[in-house]
Amino acid sequence: MNATKKVVCFVDDEFEDLELWYPVYRVREEGAEVLLAGPERGRKYIGKYGVPAVADLSYDDLAALDCDGLLIVGGWAPDKIRRDRRVLDFVRRVDQAGKPIGQICHAGWVLISAKIAAGRTVTSTPGIRDDWENAGATWLDEPVVIDRNWISARRPPDLPPYAKAFCDKLYGRLS
Repeated sequence: MNATKKVVCFVDDEFEDLELWYPVYRVREEGAEVLLAGPERGRKYIGKYGVPAVADLSYDDLAALDCDGLLIVGGWAPDKIRRDRRVLDFVRRVDQAGKPIGQICHAGWVLISAKIAAGRTVTSTPGIRDDWENAGATWLDEPVVIDRNWISARRPPDLPPYAKAFCDKLYGRLS
């Protein structure tokens, strides 16, 4: 186990409960520290099915934060998360550093809004396929797609291979 890894996971109201907690717990099982980042540090955010999550960090904390990977939750939260410049700046910085970025379901909206989707190959919920393609990405209907440092998945049934692929990428078991 390697506790030196630090992963940030965005959170806001109406996140998809399983798409937040399954990967967070899986990454923690590997020994990494996972920090939830939301608009306000210490605030409780409620998932679509009522499961709460408390933000460890605010978006203001991201400017000075270094991390080893990023998880972007699905649900309706990404539509809120992507509207914040601090988030988009952080996402671009993590991507430019080549660090693993996991995204599932509607999480792709954040990467699209960060203007870094062109030329990438991804998957997501089919509902945002047009958004990906309009942003210049190639969309595939597969459980998990890995493109360089990005790990993407469609929806909750894909969580086991998605979380495994993210952990493998984070710990260098996947090139």
